[in-house]
Amino acid sequence: MTRPVDPVSDADLQAYVDDELSVARRIDVEAHLSAHPVEASRVMADLRIRDELRLALADAPRPAASGAGLATMEAARRLEGGLSRQSWLRRLRIAASVALLLGAGWLAHGQFGPLGVSRVVASDLPPAYLEEAVRAHRTTALRAGMSSQAGAPAYDPAEIRAATAIVMPALPEDWQVSDVQVFPSAFGPSVEMSVKTKDFGAVSLFAVRPGSFDVVPATTVPTGDLNAAYWQVGEVAYALVAKAESRALDRAAARLARSLY
Repeated sequence: MTRPVDPVSDADLQAYVDDELSVARRIDVEAHLSAHPVEASRVMADLRIRDELRLALADAPRPAASGAGLATMEAARRLEGGLSRQSWLRRLRIAASVALLLGAGWLAHGQFGPLGVSRVVASDLPPAYLEEAVRAHRTTALRAGMSSQAGAPAYDPAEIRAATAIVMPALPEDWQVSDVQVFPSAFGPSVEMSVKTKDFGAVSLFAVRPGSFDVVPATTVPTGDLNAAYWQVGEVAYALVAKAESRALDRAAARLARSLY
């Protein structure tokens, strides 16, 4: 009949390192470690340190009348015992830090109420493709000021999708496409569309396949003298770049993102 096995705790692991377990319990711990390689690696490291200390103590001379030598050996023995408690102290420090942070959070909640931060103000670091979108916007603005660089206003979203696998969002009826270009980028072909709008003036809509699948809501960040709103739907990411007020641009980007569903 197989005897029931109690769950192996951290205390059992430390007692195993300190040779303080019965033979039966050591077998339980070793069976547990054979199924948990991360914990086994940590225990083996503790055992190695313990054995190195024991070897150093065994090889050290034992002067009978030397108080300094006895004090050194006693300090080494205390260090050996302290190593087995190191992980406990580490866990206690982590628990204390978490408790302190939680306490500070509840105190701030009680003093100031819940902290509401808008999506435009607090966002993650902008994705790498956003820099390319801003660069493409500035290049398009440069080309627009050159008489020798005529725009290509012909816009065929089906052709773009067939050539680049990029699905373009549906534009508002009052947005007029003035130029559409396929640009090279670090992520492959990208689409840069220059659009004339009544509310924002000249706007750039950038689209690219960044190489990852994700769903990111429209988020607006400042980029120098411009504002840029970026979002991602599946395998295609988008950016709307303009000299426009951030919240208005964010609403326009959210509208474009909804058209993709």
